[in-house]
Amino acid sequence: MELALWTYEGPPHIGAMRVATAMEDLHYVLHAPQGDTYADLLFTMIERRDKRPPVTYTTFQARDLGGDTAQLFKSAVRNAYERFRPQALLVGASCTAELIQDDPGGLAKALDLPVPVIPVELPAYQRKENWGAAETFYRLVRALAGPHVPDSTATQPKRIAGRKPSCNLLGPTALGFRHRDDVQEVTRLLDDLGVSINVVAPLGATPADLARLGEADFNVVLYPEVADTAARWLERSFKQPRVTTVPIGVGATRDFIAEVESLCFEAPAANPGEAASRLPWYSRSVDSTYLTGKRVFIFGDATHAIAAARVATEELGFQIVGLGSYSREFGRDLRAAAESYGVQPLITDDYLEVESRIAELQPELVLGTQMERHIAKRMGIGCAVISAPVHVQDFPARYSPQMGFEGANVLFDSWVHPLMMGLEEHLIGMFREDAEFGTDARPSHLGQAAETIGATDAARYGEAPRDSTPRNSEISWADEAERELGKVPFFVRGKVRRNTERFARDGGCAVITLETLYDAKAHFGR
Repeated sequence: MELALWTYEGPPHIGAMRVATAMEDLHYVLHAPQGDTYADLLFTMIERRDKRPPVTYTTFQARDLGGDTAQLFKSAVRNAYERFRPQALLVGASCTAELIQDDPGGLAKALDLPVPVIPVELPAYQRKENWGAAETFYRLVRALAGPHVPDSTATQPKRIAGRKPSCNLLGPTALGFRHRDDVQEVTRLLDDLGVSINVVAPLGATPADLARLGEADFNVVLYPEVADTAARWLERSFKQPRVTTVPIGVGATRDFIAEVESLCFEAPAANPGEAASRLPWYSRSVDSTYLTGKRVFIFGDATHAIAAARVATEELGFQIVGLGSYSREFGRDLRAAAESYGVQPLITDDYLEVESRIAELQPELVLGTQMERHIAKRMGIGCAVISAPVHVQDFPARYSPQMGFEGANVLFDSWVHPLMMGLEEHLIGMFREDAEFGTDARPSHLGQAAETIGATDAARYGEAPRDSTPRNSEISWADEAERELGKVPFFVRGKVRRNTERFARDGGCAVITLETLYDAKAHFGR
């Protein structure tokens, strides 16, 4: 385990909490010390839920370690059942309590409660949040649907004539990036195809719902990081095929429809037209032609990063200069995607390594998590969030899916607008002396901490234009050269700074003056 200021994923018990919080009539008893209850804030403050997660903590303290912490856990389980009367109980330990080795599963089983008790063992020092969510969901599905697995010698029942094909939507959880809206969009899409929804899980499902997962004709895996393991077990146990295409973007949504139709027993009841998606037309329009070839860096969970790369290249005409993910379990898929785009894959959970790669590549747009949003903002690069981890602003009150044809509209708006605003700020910088433009205007799309554009603002604030591009500490810039650099468009300023510092270093120059800047421009312009 490594301590860090920022982390892409929490410990695995946070993943278990995401599954438990998403479900109804399920309670999670977590053997954890006092202080681990901080996790509740993730749901109440960031996701803005109107109630606490259904989690009971043992909250043992240092003085309890000399006593019987096992008895403390058993009392917590018994009290949780008496108070909440859930259909099923989930029991486990946090990363700290794991060291005590109290065996929550065995202790809870010994209580002989009248409801299913599902233990989850989550190795906190080897695994992380998404794996914890996947393992928890798999254990719940296996424990609750397992008793209904048909005999291996029994023949598969035929679908009743006239009954609509049905499927399960697997993967959406609490604290998931746009999961609520994605479920609504995909449900509407499947309804247009004449497919009914048997169960959506874990989001909104009860333990009783998980018990009837086997009644569906097939499964739709919306988020493989959470549902792939459970879907594979259902495929083996109930002979349910699974739809693996994630419908993010127009092209992927078409492929998703084709895959669903191939599993249905009859032609779709309706043709889900793509007229609702404006992305194809907007990306071909005159206003968007300048977007062609824009250099984009992408980072997030594997599913969203790979999907974003496809949309960026095939539907918006961007150039992928970097592709990465913190989802090590899906590293093979990420590497294959990166190879198809001719870029070096970046698989890491160290945000400083991601920041270094962005600084090196100097893209014109970053598509990432809230980590990359902060990194891009400091570097003066436009950014759009495509993946968890996210902040409160990425749980909007409005309908804002990422999947389906409406999701494609949302992608276009959120990805293209930072570039549009970047062009606008550049034009304001070019015409700053004109009367129509205020001399104290700052980039509106980069927040309050954004850099000042142009020498006029630098003089007004008594400082050189701010540029967060990593600099060579051995070389300094004269004020007049720094102000001149501020006139360079923000999307190439980092490259100009690096080239000038390299030119100065090769020439043995310790201070970059205005003359040095012009000499470097002439040198690299040959």
